[in-house]
Amino acid sequence: MVLVSAVRDYVYRMLQDISGMKVLILDSQTILRPITIRLSYQSNAVVSIVSVVYSQSELLQKEVFLVELIDSISKSKESMSHLKAVYFLRPTSENIQYMRRQLSNPRFGEYHLFFSNMLKDTQIHLLADSDEQEVVQQVQEFYADFIAVDPYHFTLNMPSNHYYILPAVVDPSNLQHFCDRAVDGIGAVFLALKRRPIIRYSRASDIAKRIAHETAKLMYQQESGLFDFRRMEMSPLLLIVDRRDDPVTPLLNQWTYQAMVHELIGIQDNKVDLRSIGKFPKDQQEVVLSSEQDAFFKANMYENFGDIGMNIKRMVDDFQQVAKSNQNIQTIEDMAKFVDNYPEYRKMHGNVSKHVTLVTEMSKIVEERKLMLVSETEQDLACNGGQVAAFEKHQEGESEIYQGALDQGTKGLDPRSCIGAVTNLLNNESVSDIDRLRLVMLYALRYEKESPVQLMQLFNKLASRSAKYKPGLVQFLLKQAGADKRTGDLYGNRDFLNIARNMARGLKGVENVYTQHQPLLFQTMESIIKGRLRDVDYPYVGNHFQQGRFVAIYKVIELFRESLQ
Repeated sequence: MVLVSAVRDYVYRMLQDISGMKVLILDSQTILRPITIRLSYQSNAVVSIVSVVYSQSELLQKEVFLVELIDSISKSKESMSHLKAVYFLRPTSENIQYMRRQLSNPRFGEYHLFFSNMLKDTQIHLLADSDEQEVVQQVQEFYADFIAVDPYHFTLNMPSNHYYILPAVVDPSNLQHFCDRAVDGIGAVFLALKRRPIIRYSRASDIAKRIAHETAKLMYQQESGLFDFRRMEMSPLLLIVDRRDDPVTPLLNQWTYQAMVHELIGIQDNKVDLRSIGKFPKDQQEVVLSSEQDAFFKANMYENFGDIGMNIKRMVDDFQQVAKSNQNIQTIEDMAKFVDNYPEYRKMHGNVSKHVTLVTEMSKIVEERKLMLVSETEQDLACNGGQVAAFEKHQEGESEIYQGALDQGTKGLDPRSCIGAVTNLLNNESVSDIDRLRLVMLYALRYEKESPVQLMQLFNKLASRSAKYKPGLVQFLLKQAGADKRTGDLYGNRDFLNIARNMARGLKGVENVYTQHQPLLFQTMESIIKGRLRDVDYPYVGNHFQQGRFVAIYKVIELFRESLQ
């Protein structure tokens, strides 16, 4: 399941077999930012397919001397018959209309059309009718209708998708468009992998059920021949889940490298924009964080924040040794060696500078927002399901943690012991509005059924301390992602095996209190591997009852972020 390689292979095949000088023409959903020699547009696109897996230098090696957006190139009348046009587009009605207009008055010597998903017969006929001058050399479907952020993860980058978990308030036509895009993207992933999966979905989610059934209809009915690959001994499993099943994980501060960068600064299609947090040299304003292009990041993306600092120090020491050797140039041979190694030296310098900058800026944020202090209470609220009661006293910004006795039941932490810790953090001037809101949301999710009086106290306190807080926001979260709306055992207190596991974990203790939380998806994966995923919670689509691997699609709900914008 190497998704990056699949997309790279598609791009390679587009460009390799077409000799001569080429122009690559994309749409706003197959490119994100300028990766070209000459561009005459300012792209506001939200999705990138090509730029995530192919660099500008690699395109140059394939004799691509110009990259344009399809809507931009439609405005130009300049003839470029010496260039061969390679189009890579999503098969949307808008792009088909662009193509029809351009084919009616062709500017390039040849047209090679590649689409990122399945074309309709009507679209093919429209293109054929428009090609009166017979400049189109080929039309192919290359199934790269997704953004491969690394070998095992992809995204479809559908903005504001949390609206579609609220079917009562959304436009039905927009909801259908959202579902169609999700189904198209999922279908493209499995076509690229040459697999047809068994499909299951989260029972409590209407939108997950709808996407699961429409995906099954595509793969087993409408395009069954296209998905009829050689059968494997064990079929893959596509599991459609809903963000509401686990509202806790996105509310927690993260302490591993990749997660921290995304949480505190932001990663969009493997790129980090630093302009929002300070002034940096032009070449550092936007940096690339890709496990495919950055060996240090690949080795450390899941390391704890403390370990990252030590590993970066070792990288800096190694670079200093290389820099010293480059300063000792005494002969012609030394000079030739320096010139040969200069590109690698420049790359190493940029890499060191990038990671030092990221860790430095994140360290400032952690200190300014007192995130280590906040995270202790977050983890207690999320993890301590009946084994240890944490009584915290906050005096002059310092935290003393007193461990209580084991709770013999499965009620979890005493709400009264937690509300003091949360209240003290709400009163702390260094704690940001977003962190205050998260703490109250975590408390509300944990004790929505047990402590209505304490909840109301926290709501009032939050409203008095956070000027940007919108009344009713926490209650809305409970309405949409509370216990009655969720599938699965979020806190590990419904199933006997989960209760036993949590009690054993409490007795053993944890190595790191800041990273003790495990997302619900981890438990779900374990259940899949062991064949214990409950059919009643995750029903099958159709008559397929075989276990397999999985791809999980989350519908992200980030109401807590939008409330503070």
